[in-house]
Amino acid sequence: MSDVVASRRAAPFLVAAAGLFLLTPSHAHAQWWKRAPVDFEECADAAEKSASKAEKTSALADCNAKFAGRRKAGGGYTYYDFLQDRTFDIAGPNPTPDEQKKIDESYTAYLANQRRSNEAAQATARQQQEQQAQQLQQVALRTEVERVPVPVERPKVQQGVVARPKSGSCAKGSFSCEWPRLSEGLNDLKKLFSPTPSKPAKKG
Repeated sequence: MSDVVASRRAAPFLVAAAGLFLLTPSHAHAQWWKRAPVDFEECADAAEKSASKAEKTSALADCNAKFAGRRKAGGGYTYYDFLQDRTFDIAGPNPTPDEQKKIDESYTAYLANQRRSNEAAQATARQQQEQQAQQLQQVALRTEVERVPVPVERPKVQQGVVARPKSGSCAKGSFSCEWPRLSEGLNDLKKLFSPTPSKPAKKG
């Protein structure tokens, strides 16, 4: 008897629960059975069915945030790391912790190679600059040597003899032509005013 009373008391609650279930919107009920996308491609296909362009753009952004990998034609997935500008093969739609660790290690090695390449390029540039500076210095030295005039060797003249210019080689009345004649005249005058010393008389 007590069981019957209890069932009766519970009946109104069951009816109310059934009414709430029937009044629940159909689209909410459908969400319970809707399967979530497993990778980017499925997510993008669902985003293509969005009602507006804005919703589609937002949905695709969500897909990019949820799934890092992309399907490969032969199976499996590939992950593109834009920092290294290379792709990595991964098993699922997102890298596993071990796969992410390998990607990070690869990026560390990539940075080390980049640093060595930059240092080598800088060393090569410095060497080229030094070579260019040396070449410019050598050109400047050659130019300075070419600018220095070569001294003209003076004509050799015997002591006491003044070289006469060849006839017709100098202008009449020029100093170079008149000087030898004047020099000879001065020598003759010196001889006149400077008598030769007399020889001492021999003792008998």
